[in-house]
Amino acid sequence: MIVALIVVCEVGFWVLLALGLAVRYALKRRRLSVALLLCEPLLELVLFVATAIDLRNGAEPGWEHGLAALYIGFTVAYGPYTIRWLDGHAAHRLAGAPKPVGPPRYGLARAAHEGRLWLRTVLAAAVACALLQGAVWYVGDDGDASSLRSFQWTALRVAGIHGVIALTYLVWPKKAPGNAGSALPARDPEHVPHPGVRRPREDEQQVR
Repeated sequence: MIVALIVVCEVGFWVLLALGLAVRYALKRRRLSVALLLCEPLLELVLFVATAIDLRNGAEPGWEHGLAALYIGFTVAYGPYTIRWLDGHAAHRLAGAPKPVGPPRYGLARAAHEGRLWLRTVLAAAVACALLQGAVWYVGDDGDASSLRSFQWTALRVAGIHGVIALTYLVWPKKAPGNAGSALPARDPEHVPHPGVRRPREDEQQVR
């Protein structure tokens, strides 16, 4: 039942998101759109309550309860980010807004972007671990909580791996393609003179 509910919540997330954006930009009903988007957290609440009831009814803690905690943590951390990203693209395509600026691709700006994403992963892991720890305390000594603890380590490992990947962008920043042998860009006026401007000859430069 828990796995099926996770699938329902995931489908419901995208359905509510699509309806909210369509209502906002196609029907121009901003308030209704906000109401639909505010229903998104209710999906996580329903899943949380269903998981708690399942454990209360005597269900043995299993991987499906751990998966539910990971899903809730992910949606809490990355749900608002996903909504903002899609809202910007919907506004561009449906309402004529400027095209959203993509994330930086090179240098320290890219490293900072990856660091912010990693912080979201840390938040997701923290939420998941907190929910799993609550489930461990709820089960107590009456049940086997080993699967719940294993999912806690899974969440921590994911955050650690993502942190290492994000750190590589800081230690080895990705360089923008271009003329690396010159200190000036290829289109700089020092490289490409204006056709109406005559450069002085070497003998003229020496006289000056």
